[in-house]
Amino acid sequence: MSRIPFTLSPDEIEFSAIRAQGAGGQNVNKVSSAIHLRFDIPASSLPELLKHRLMALNDQRITREGVVVIKAQNHRTQERNRDEALQRLHEIIEGVSVTPKTRRETRPTFSSKVRRLDGKTRRGATKAARGRVTE
Repeated sequence: MSRIPFTLSPDEIEFSAIRAQGAGGQNVNKVSSAIHLRFDIPASSLPELLKHRLMALNDQRITREGVVVIKAQNHRTQERNRDEALQRLHEIIEGVSVTPKTRRETRPTFSSKVRRLDGKTRRGATKAARGRVTE
């Protein structure tokens, strides 16, 4: 499997701090620790092949316009949420950068054909033995 190398420029990624949802006491109400990451695929410096593969992904984090939106709010600090969001973006791009090895068609061997036909013959004999008994 081959990989397509890529680099992400920090100016292509847009971060915005928002307040996290859910339980957390007063900290949630006061601090904007959650991070919204936005990455515009068509405007990025990624190779064209990676752009096409990302746009073809059936991922709810990618909008129709080709913007990846990731919300990270698992940690208490903005820095750790920012790192997690970046990590998730890298995982998405890394997933499409790997080119799967193409399958080369092979033919079944003679012995595998013989084994298959022997099995079919045995199975047929077993089923024939289950028939109605006539005297």
